[in-house]
Amino acid sequence: MKGIGSRPKLLVSADGLGVVGHAGARLLADLADATGLTAAYSAALRPLRPRGTGHDPGRIAADLAVMLADGGEAITDLAVLRDQAEVFGPVASTPTAWRLLADTGEAALASMRTARASAREVTWMQAAETGEGIPAVTAAGRELPGLVLDLDATLVTCHSEKEQAAPTYKGGFGFHPLLCFLANTGEAFSGRLRPGNAGANTAADHIAVLDQALMQIPDAHRHGTDILVRADSAGSSRAFLTHVRDMQKRGIRTFFSVGYPITEPVRRAIRALPDRFWHPALDQDGTLRDGADVAELTGTVDLDDYPAGTRIIVRRERPHPGAQLSLFDQDEGLRHQVFLTDTPYPSGGSAQFLEIRHRGHATVEDRIRCGKSTGFGRFPSRDFGVNAVWLELSLAAIDLLAWTRVLLLDGELATAEPKKLRYRLLHVVARLTRGGRRLRLRISATWPWRHDLATAFQRLAALPRPAS
Repeated sequence: MKGIGSRPKLLVSADGLGVVGHAGARLLADLADATGLTAAYSAALRPLRPRGTGHDPGRIAADLAVMLADGGEAITDLAVLRDQAEVFGPVASTPTAWRLLADTGEAALASMRTARASAREVTWMQAAETGEGIPAVTAAGRELPGLVLDLDATLVTCHSEKEQAAPTYKGGFGFHPLLCFLANTGEAFSGRLRPGNAGANTAADHIAVLDQALMQIPDAHRHGTDILVRADSAGSSRAFLTHVRDMQKRGIRTFFSVGYPITEPVRRAIRALPDRFWHPALDQDGTLRDGADVAELTGTVDLDDYPAGTRIIVRRERPHPGAQLSLFDQDEGLRHQVFLTDTPYPSGGSAQFLEIRHRGHATVEDRIRCGKSTGFGRFPSRDFGVNAVWLELSLAAIDLLAWTRVLLLDGELATAEPKKLRYRLLHVVARLTRGGRRLRLRISATWPWRHDLATAFQRLAALPRPAS
């Protein structure tokens, strides 16, 4: 029997000098400066700085975003940055950070959103100058033109009483925020904090989140670029889809692809559809998907109240183990999913392609899961306004990670989720040394991802800076 190898024996002491943890998080702090996010926050929050003294509010906001991107869960986690002033400079105390969140009202919160939009414009210009720009979303092996926005809501459990926290439709207690992500890069465009009992299909909330998301798109891309808006059946309200269509009157080329509930008229239309109208579904690589079919129901279901040209498409598939089936699905022996879109057939909108394009909306679940580990999975305050600011800072943290992937990383790290980035780059330990009037951050020569991190810092230093 082979023995188990023992670990080397260690003597532990607390007298190390020049060693810093979470050294890779400095990359995020410098990126916030390089994209103009810190400066934009400073301008937006300048009225909150009493008599021009103390910590700059914009710097505090940027540090909070960096802390959340690094995996922090509470304001007290700022200590990781604050206690390493040699790397991160002066960082505000916990009470000072709390006061900033408490003092940030609706007007200041709106200014923070504008500040993040201005930093995004700089980032996209940097991406265009140093690489290929914003990547395209793919479906069935084809690149989709323009940008793709994914809207979805999620439940955040609260374990104590907080303002506007309420029982949820799943029997829990907490909040029900609605969010919008850019599928091209994973950036978090907008979010709306809502009580736990907020309606899933509230058109006003979807309209507000979409409008805020559109304002995050730089002017050069907002006008003249196709913008596909995807959502589940909660986004299928007539008012919301009419709003999406009306954006075209303002020169914004928005289109929709949203889930649709399987109502009794839809069930009748599916049952009456001849077999010859069903076609094999596609996989994301463009190959045929075994056991799945797609058909168009346009003309068999009344959609008169929806925007002109709205199409309705259904997909059926053998249910996988554990799938939640309706009584209709159980009766038919197949799982059905229905969605609406206003993409016309002549522009490449075959039912098969549109179905796989819509199915790509499922990636928003991954965005939300990662977002919950980047701030909005846990709200720190009893005050609703403070938690709304926390959500905005969480969106900024998600943006910083997305910009890091787009601007500074290659290979698998360019598509890595936050956990992988933290374990491989952000949480790395390094040594600080001084020589030749310079401060050096020395990463271990045996760390497997040392070259990736060093190259990221080099690329960051080479980024074109916004004009001051």
